[in-house]
Amino acid sequence: MTSRGDRTSGDAAKRVAKRIRALVEDVNRHLGLYHGEDAPEISDAEYDRRFRELQELEAAHPGEVRADSPTRRVGAPPAEGFATVPHRVPMLSLDNAMDADEMRAFEERIRRALDREGPVAFLAEPKLDGAGVELVYEAGALSVGSTRGDGRMGEDVTANLRQLGSIPMQLAGDPADHPTRLSVRGEIVLPRAAFARLNEDRVARELEPFVNPRNAAAGALRMLHDVDLLRLRSLEFRAYAVAEGLPEGLQRQEQVLELLRSFGFRVSPECRTCPDVEAAITTHEAYLELRATLPVEIDGTVFKVDDLALQRDLGELARVPRWAIAFKFPAQQETTLVEDIFASVGRTGALTPVAKLRPVFVGGVTVSNASLHNQDEVERKDVRVGDTVVVQRAGDVIPQVVQVVLSKRPKRTRRYRLPKKCPVCGTEAVRSEGEAVTRCPDPSCPAKLRNRLLLLAGRGALDIDGLGEKLVEQLLEANLVGQPSDLWALSREALLELDRMGEKSADNLLAGLERARQTTLARFLIALGIPEVGGGVAELLGRRFGDLDPLLAASREELEAIDGIGPIIAEKVQVYFEEDAHLDEIARLRKHGVRWPTAPPQEDAAPPEGPLTDKTFVLTGTLNGLSRHEAKARIEAAGGKVTSAVSKKTDYVVAGEAAGSKLKKAQELGVSILDREGLEALL
Repeated sequence: MTSRGDRTSGDAAKRVAKRIRALVEDVNRHLGLYHGEDAPEISDAEYDRRFRELQELEAAHPGEVRADSPTRRVGAPPAEGFATVPHRVPMLSLDNAMDADEMRAFEERIRRALDREGPVAFLAEPKLDGAGVELVYEAGALSVGSTRGDGRMGEDVTANLRQLGSIPMQLAGDPADHPTRLSVRGEIVLPRAAFARLNEDRVARELEPFVNPRNAAAGALRMLHDVDLLRLRSLEFRAYAVAEGLPEGLQRQEQVLELLRSFGFRVSPECRTCPDVEAAITTHEAYLELRATLPVEIDGTVFKVDDLALQRDLGELARVPRWAIAFKFPAQQETTLVEDIFASVGRTGALTPVAKLRPVFVGGVTVSNASLHNQDEVERKDVRVGDTVVVQRAGDVIPQVVQVVLSKRPKRTRRYRLPKKCPVCGTEAVRSEGEAVTRCPDPSCPAKLRNRLLLLAGRGALDIDGLGEKLVEQLLEANLVGQPSDLWALSREALLELDRMGEKSADNLLAGLERARQTTLARFLIALGIPEVGGGVAELLGRRFGDLDPLLAASREELEAIDGIGPIIAEKVQVYFEEDAHLDEIARLRKHGVRWPTAPPQEDAAPPEGPLTDKTFVLTGTLNGLSRHEAKARIEAAGGKVTSAVSKKTDYVVAGEAAGSKLKKAQELGVSILDREGLEALL
């Protein structure tokens, strides 16, 4: 007779076996999509979670390990259509460490395996987010190039690899020093600037832009027909290992990289040695800080035991070497569900579609909303309510939807269209010819007023203490403010009638409004909310005209002549000042005592000479103890110029914490990016 305990144990075993079978099928499918088709459906972080769960279940239940388990393989089988190439030395994968404790545990495993008490030195390399390849040289000449494939057999992509300028056809140096056969391992990457250029070209040709550099790089390698030479020649090969042909006498991994450089290969310049595991963890944190400023995408740090003799002693497992590990960065991409799409109304009346997401932790914060920008973008990505989507934080700041996982789309989903009327005031929305933005034209729309008030009260504008989102909502609900100038007509008695408004809070707000009457012309221009006029443009206008009235009388040609202001900004400024409603509001603000010191125009004023003469800077983010104002003053004192918009004429973008779209624009244009320390070095 079978006991109840035996039945319970048997049921649990069946559940484990079923879960392992499901994970094997699921992970193998996603492995094929990632390596075989360059079309992943889930984020790297989600893949890692499923793979780890399978590893843990197999470790606890070794009898259930399946022959087709992805834990026993490296990549995906070679695709049909390509000749196959055997890797005489298997191209192994790497185990992952997800945090500092796991990195310390890796070092502890090494010390136990070596029966060693002292610290272990590592070589740190940025973990390149691209496609692994092997290059074989015979008698110094490139013989064959192949993809990783399944780690033992790869695809022969020699013809495509020959298009890359970063791959030497003949090894550099003295031919007498070339090994008879040399096998070089490395990564094919697509630099950020090239990725941006390729996508601009694809959009211009009405083609779907690439989702990310990694997919674009891997896909380019595996083109059989209609080869895109522009895309291929944009790729870059970075070498990091020698599998065959290593000369005798080398003792350290660092010397391997020096050898590769001497043969003419590009090696990541950020590689460095770490004397112990704590130095390795510190290096990983430094790479994480540098991540957004590098010309290529990285998603972690690879640590290899630096001593080659110790590498040989440690050896390999079936799938991974014991002497190397990939310390992964926190996920920048995650998968989540679109619960709703709604239209948000900004201060200019722009109706922006916003995806309400099932909250997901990505890039260090919980993301619940992501802008879809405009109707054209919604249609291009075809985002629908109910979709599973991949989201990321652009520049580690702005949440955005990267792509829809079409295989998970529910039936009967509907395409999203922006409402025909403003969702706040009900006015018929309009979209001007040639514009991507749909707008509410009603100047008195409460949503527009709310955002204008918040802009005016912000630190970069009039900096009004106590005027935040909650109070703005209360003022609007009580009909105390119909336009920004009404703020200076508020009475203490009216404020005290608001919910939860005490005497101290009312007095603080009135004092803040009084202080805000005295400002600068640049801050006043920012407070007006003129499209395209941020801090840098406002400063340029303030210096050039010295007062508001000369600016109001300026022609478009005069505005365009200002260095740093192009035709688009000039048009926006002139159109803004041509509207009677805007001029009336400016008059009311001045009547309420908002004023600024006037100064003589600086039409021909030349910046001081210094080490930064003729260099143009853009500042973004928080600069680690250096205020934006101070940074600007120091740059200008050294002869440089600070503008608000990133363009091809920008020499440097100085990016701190929480840098946003300006950082992304700089990366797309290939503009040099500095942190606080880099700026100090220039100064």
